[in-house]
Amino acid sequence: MNIIGKIVGAILGWLLFRNPIGIFLGIALGHLWDTSPLRHQRSNRPLPDAFVTPLFALAGAIAKSDGRVSEAEIAAAESLMARLQLSSDQRTNVILQFNAGKSGEFQLNMAIADLKAWCRGRRDLAYLLLDMLLDIVYAEGPLVPEKLAIVRRLCMALGVHEQELMALAAMRGYTYAAPGGHYGPSSRPPPRTQPQGRDPYAVLGLSRDADERAIKRAYRKLISQYHPDKLGDVPDELKRRSEERAREINAAYERLRDIRGIK
Repeated sequence: MNIIGKIVGAILGWLLFRNPIGIFLGIALGHLWDTSPLRHQRSNRPLPDAFVTPLFALAGAIAKSDGRVSEAEIAAAESLMARLQLSSDQRTNVILQFNAGKSGEFQLNMAIADLKAWCRGRRDLAYLLLDMLLDIVYAEGPLVPEKLAIVRRLCMALGVHEQELMALAAMRGYTYAAPGGHYGPSSRPPPRTQPQGRDPYAVLGLSRDADERAIKRAYRKLISQYHPDKLGDVPDELKRRSEERAREINAAYERLRDIRGIK
């Protein structure tokens, strides 16, 4: 129960009126503040499009990190613009930001800080940001160390573990080999038209020796983070991608239930 508003209201009521009626009025106003839905929504709701500018700037930095920006990376960035249904003015702005990210003077930490601020500690939004970047990260195939370093910095800022990134990448159609604890892509699985080729353990971020309890815990954690109803006021593209991930997580869990006989 939130009582901070009531306490502050009571103190202010006494200071202003110096009588019990003032205290009562202060408590009443404080109660309205404590229970106001606008107060809670404002603290939790990200600005709908505030992620776009730093996201494309970071995408430019990732594309340039290995020395050159390829046509495949540019095509991946253009595809993301189309999926986000940006207006002509927004497209012009994000192209400028993508080019700024490629420059040697680009402040990588500032872009990461802006994305962290937009997420406001919400892991569902952090996952969606990483999801949107993966096509650019893997546009040329194998993940080179320079790109991996940037992705790791973003994951650290957003509070996303590499094992969770591994699961997210698996849902996007990439598989990983992890010698010595370092992740790197091995090969692409079958196209999206063949979802049965997805490794359900990888989708849930699990090893094959995971027990039933670990499988259920991983499923509950992922599905709660990708539930579209939790996103609030964000662009429709993010909601669609969240719904798609939720379906993939559910499908992976159902396959593991069949394989392992989980009830």
